[in-house]
Amino acid sequence: MTTKPHLIAIDLDGTLLNGEKNITERTKAVIYEAKKQGHHVAIATGRPYRASVRYYRELALDTPIVNFNGAFVHHPLDQSFGTYHSPMELETAKTIVASCHEISVKNMIAEVIDDVYLHQHDELIMQNMIMGNSSIYTGGIHTNLKDHPTSLLIHPHEEQLATLRAMLKEQHAEMIEHRVWAAPLNIIEIVRAGLNKAVGLKRLAEHFNVPQERIIAFGDEDNDLEMIEYAGTGVAMGNAIDQLKNIANETTITNEEDGVATFLENRLNLAISDERRLS
Repeated sequence: MTTKPHLIAIDLDGTLLNGEKNITERTKAVIYEAKKQGHHVAIATGRPYRASVRYYRELALDTPIVNFNGAFVHHPLDQSFGTYHSPMELETAKTIVASCHEISVKNMIAEVIDDVYLHQHDELIMQNMIMGNSSIYTGGIHTNLKDHPTSLLIHPHEEQLATLRAMLKEQHAEMIEHRVWAAPLNIIEIVRAGLNKAVGLKRLAEHFNVPQERIIAFGDEDNDLEMIEYAGTGVAMGNAIDQLKNIANETTITNEEDGVATFLENRLNLAISDERRLS
């Protein structure tokens, strides 16, 4: 048994979740055992809180959570932790929205924590991205959006993707960070400059007084790069992008094969019964 507690930070999509967006029973069993042994398990995701709270409750977590890639960090069960919300400037967001409107991108979404501003109605987006208790405002973001947004999502036509990314880098590099979601959506996600999951993870490590060398972080995409680099043990999933595997300390098997559970079970010497291991 490990005597000193670790902080275990886990990305959701492509990492903790399988292709059906579920946590397997085996993974739950391993995480419960890690918590029982005194380790701190936390979610660090690009998703908003409303789209990750289901998994937080499913794992019976009692830790702060990192949402919007570090733009929103809070503790759902302990207000004394504080709420750390770092939105981008409204004027910057509106300038980007105007540029995207001019070239007629497919759609745009602005989020102010759990309030969602949808530029135009889109059934696919409504089904896949508007989760939980959201207030949804449909119509021109340039007029509807009145608050500094936590994040801005741009859904360009495929041929616009490279041009848009170049424009964001050239005109707004000092104000924003932007990343592209994996296919098939190819959505550009924008948050305030200087924000990433490592920023949120550092806040959690300070809260729990856990040194960097006892931080284990799991991820699979480019929004996990900073977190994987920051952690004492950065673990890339077997299905991770090559860029992440290249900087990770270790690589586990894929999210479809319970990669998180396998790694934790071995690294932390967690005793899981054969019955639970196979379920």
